[in-house]
Amino acid sequence: MKKIGFLSFGHWTPSSQSQTRSAADVLLQSIDLAVEAERLGMDGAYFRVHHFARQLSSPFPLLAAVGARTKRIEIGTAVIDMRYENPHYMAEDAGAADLIAGSRLQLGISRGSPEQVIDGWRYFGQRLDEGEDDTGMGRRHAEKFLELLGGKGFAKPNPRPMFANPPGLLRLEPFSAGLQERIWWGSATNATAVWAAKHGMNLQSSTLKFDESGEPLHVQQAAQIRAFRTAWAKAGHARAARVSVSRSIFPLMNDLDRAYFGRDEEQTDQIGLIDSTTRAVFGRSYAAEPEVLIEQLRKDDAITEADTILLTIPNQLGVGYNVHVMEAILAHVAPALGWR
Repeated sequence: MKKIGFLSFGHWTPSSQSQTRSAADVLLQSIDLAVEAERLGMDGAYFRVHHFARQLSSPFPLLAAVGARTKRIEIGTAVIDMRYENPHYMAEDAGAADLIAGSRLQLGISRGSPEQVIDGWRYFGQRLDEGEDDTGMGRRHAEKFLELLGGKGFAKPNPRPMFANPPGLLRLEPFSAGLQERIWWGSATNATAVWAAKHGMNLQSSTLKFDESGEPLHVQQAAQIRAFRTAWAKAGHARAARVSVSRSIFPLMNDLDRAYFGRDEEQTDQIGLIDSTTRAVFGRSYAAEPEVLIEQLRKDDAITEADTILLTIPNQLGVGYNVHVMEAILAHVAPALGWR
């Protein structure tokens, strides 16, 4: 059995060819899409976070709104760039959104991907410690965020407060018990997957990974997942770890599907540079008739290793079309693969 969710990057553009022509469009449609996904029986609604871009950027208002409109579906991110975050403020926002959602948040965090601007985190008031790079800063913020979610008091109370305090040092409020166990790390390497396991975070592996062996993405991801699970066991965590992989999967059910994806040229992995020195492998898209998709997906080693599949969706095609895609996967692909 697999949990199946959707992952939206939340693109919008003022174009007549897009169903999301403004930030308001993509925010409101994201809420509607999560409601429809829950109705279909999907397990998760996940959203990507990018700053300085015409995409979703401030996740917690959206997560809280989705939480207020739904009852069962997991609500998450994949991922929040921790270079930008104030861990204390984030812990408050996350606690509030999780309480509104009834403890359904699954927050994916990470160092983040290449940015739209140079050192955009500086505009958010973030600064590097001496000898630190932005990767180290992102991890430092993540570790502090996890610590704060533990709920231990750390702040000395005012002896003459405006309101009465509980005894002892104070923690941030609102506090949502259990949220610390629902934090995921978006990892692009085997080493960071091991680091995430040691810190008790679940693992998110996307459609992009640093090329560490020259093998296909799904083979490298499977090895990454096994390294993560080994490190998790060695760390002695009491609970079971969770692992998600993201995939672009489109069953070709009608002429419209074939028009959109029937000539998809990304049927094999792609190799590229995400910066001047980092070689990465980008995962292929799957677009075919259901019976062909089933056979292709059976050969995906990373899907076999993971317990959660996040379906990347073309959000600019609108809520109705994406509901059609999810429904086709749930009805015609997932059962034959044992995902349901």
